[in-house]
Amino acid sequence: MLSSRASLAATRRLVPTTSFAQQAGWTCAQCRNSIPTLRKGVPSLLRANGPTTRRYGSKTGDNGGRQDHNYGGRSRARRSAVLAATGGGVAAAAATVGGSLLAFGDDIKNSYEAMERTGRVAAALVLCINDYYTTLGRRDKVEKPEEKETLLKACHQRCADRTLKVLEQSGGIFIKLGQHLSAMNYLLPPEWTTTFIPLQDRCPVSSFESIQAMFKADTGQDLLDYFSEFSPEPIGAASLAQVHMATIRETGQRVAVKVQHPSLKKWAKLDMNLTSFTFSTLKRFFPEYDLEWLSSEVEVSLPQELNFECEAENSKRTKEYFGSLSQPLPLVIPDVLWAKKRILVMACETGKRLDDLDYMDSQGIDRDEVSATLARIFNEMIFGEGAPLHCDPHGGNIAIRKNDTRRRGPNFDIVLYDHGLYRDIPQDLRRSYAKMWLAVIDGDMEGMKKYVNEVAGIGEDKFPLFASAITGRDFMIVSDTNEGGVMKPKEASEQKTMSTALQEGLLADLVQMLGQVPRIILLILKTNDLTRSLDESLHTKQGPVRQFLILARYCMRTVFYEQLEEIKKRGSLYWPPNAIRVFAAWLGFLRVELKLEAFELWLSAKRLLGYKNLRLEAAA
Repeated sequence: MLSSRASLAATRRLVPTTSFAQQAGWTCAQCRNSIPTLRKGVPSLLRANGPTTRRYGSKTGDNGGRQDHNYGGRSRARRSAVLAATGGGVAAAAATVGGSLLAFGDDIKNSYEAMERTGRVAAALVLCINDYYTTLGRRDKVEKPEEKETLLKACHQRCADRTLKVLEQSGGIFIKLGQHLSAMNYLLPPEWTTTFIPLQDRCPVSSFESIQAMFKADTGQDLLDYFSEFSPEPIGAASLAQVHMATIRETGQRVAVKVQHPSLKKWAKLDMNLTSFTFSTLKRFFPEYDLEWLSSEVEVSLPQELNFECEAENSKRTKEYFGSLSQPLPLVIPDVLWAKKRILVMACETGKRLDDLDYMDSQGIDRDEVSATLARIFNEMIFGEGAPLHCDPHGGNIAIRKNDTRRRGPNFDIVLYDHGLYRDIPQDLRRSYAKMWLAVIDGDMEGMKKYVNEVAGIGEDKFPLFASAITGRDFMIVSDTNEGGVMKPKEASEQKTMSTALQEGLLADLVQMLGQVPRIILLILKTNDLTRSLDESLHTKQGPVRQFLILARYCMRTVFYEQLEEIKKRGSLYWPPNAIRVFAAWLGFLRVELKLEAFELWLSAKRLLGYKNLRLEAAA
């Protein structure tokens, strides 16, 4: 689950590299021992819990009746005891790590680097917890709302900056954690999410010598005996792996070789323990912000992502699924030649980053068409019968390239990389999820409540919050169908309103709610967030209308197939009562199809007439 973007091989957060000396955040152990330790930063996910009044929408009322949480009422002794208490946490962390080191063997036991790694996380955790406690105490003594907000924002920024330094220094799993947190703008303050964005371009690079040694250990063969050419410098580096260009000696085929960072094997268990310790400590001091579900998901997802044999199977399965569609999509998945647990050799499929707007514009690639194609690909993964779901579709895992070979259809290919984190959505959940989205698009409040409960077990009291989390929109917008609902273009003021609402008491509710929903829903939420971010990075001109019409089409297809299945249980489809039922179900599907077709015709007419800058919201 851990991770809010390169273009040339199947790996996460691929970043073009130049030389090893230019890579940030990666220093050999011997050199690092001579550098003073920076004792800052830790994944602290705290936000102030303001007034207890819950506000899900953007329409505000009188604030006079609001009651502040009793941060100011906490005894001074308790606040001043935070450092002492968290100092005990550091000791607990050391004990935790001591136990973990036994699993690594004598070569790492009592090593300076392990203790440095542990102390860095634990010390930063102390600083962040104490910073928030102190800031909340000062905030309660301030009268003006503007000053309260300024104090809290400054605290968020300080703690985010500390955390960023720790994540960069620790690398590996911690980089991946920061990448994922940067996309959680529905949960974290903007000071946190924007501060972590640079982690997308700051990944460690393992030395060529360490890669050679790992290849020999895992395959029993020297790297340069199998490859006639192997680029010493990677074309891209990610939190868990890096990719090199190579040529197979026997066949002469040019390939991309994805190799795991050798150091991950040494530190993965310790880093997972430190992650769990961090979130459990945060829960201890801020029980209303229980984020242990994040570390639980890490424990499940990370072993899968570290097993490249599993990634190879996911890749082959996805390629077969999309290759069997009656209406093919312009999706390219690199062929896998062979895989070991830490090594993956695949065909080289190149492309440009999805946020390279100059490339698309210069090649005559319509960004609106790219957006629509991405919507079709990921809706097929969510709603297709037997389709596997790619749960990490960030910008670094997707590339685009020009393709003029088709007579009809898009003039580009979408290249999808990194198939390590996949899930299968159960049929019943997929069908309820489709009905939930249809209710959201139609503004059917009762339908939304019903299917949100079926999908995530969320009751009426939390349903508006879940609706906002899954749509990324203010609930007042979602529920206001007279103004277009979710199809209404998102404005900057709406995002500010949502951030304010979280700050005014909703964050604790959101954290607790996400801890209760099934893990598959968390991954679907993550996929929604990442694909929404991809779409926003394209800066399309059409607004969200087309995206939701495509979504509605896949939802209606899912519901239509379910209706056919139910009708078949009653007997032959040609029996008159059943034939009427089939016709009624088909009409419902046709209604959405005609809306989408009409919108597509409008887009075609716009292109033919040359109205490139025409906003299309009114067409819906």
